[in-house]
Amino acid sequence: MSDRVVVLLDGSAQIEYNRALTLTEQQRSYLDRMDQEMDAGIQLDDQFVAQPDQTQRLRYVAISLVQAILADQDQRIAATCSYLASRLPELKQVRIATRPDGTAGIELIFDKPYQEPVKVEFSPNRQLH
Repeated sequence: MSDRVVVLLDGSAQIEYNRALTLTEQQRSYLDRMDQEMDAGIQLDDQFVAQPDQTQRLRYVAISLVQAILADQDQRIAATCSYLASRLPELKQVRIATRPDGTAGIELIFDKPYQEPVKVEFSPNRQLH
């Protein structure tokens, strides 16, 4: 299990969640309440799902994370990111790609930890020897 989950928006790291930090009892209770609220059903796309399974719940929360990031809602970002990280112990990255039509694609990455990009500067007018 990786200790961190990195959320990227259009290739740029936005959030780094550290699993090594222990959630408080209040935070754990909040995540459990999120599950209890989803027990009553969730709206996914144009369909109401009365009894969402784990995959549907995770998709719903991932969509909520995207909406929170785009709306700059820090508390909602923290809650949804914590939920994903705690319910998916092997999750390493959440990649969000916005599209020109205003929609977003979400990809959950389990097999590759995020690596900081390496910035290389060069002058195209200078010759290499």
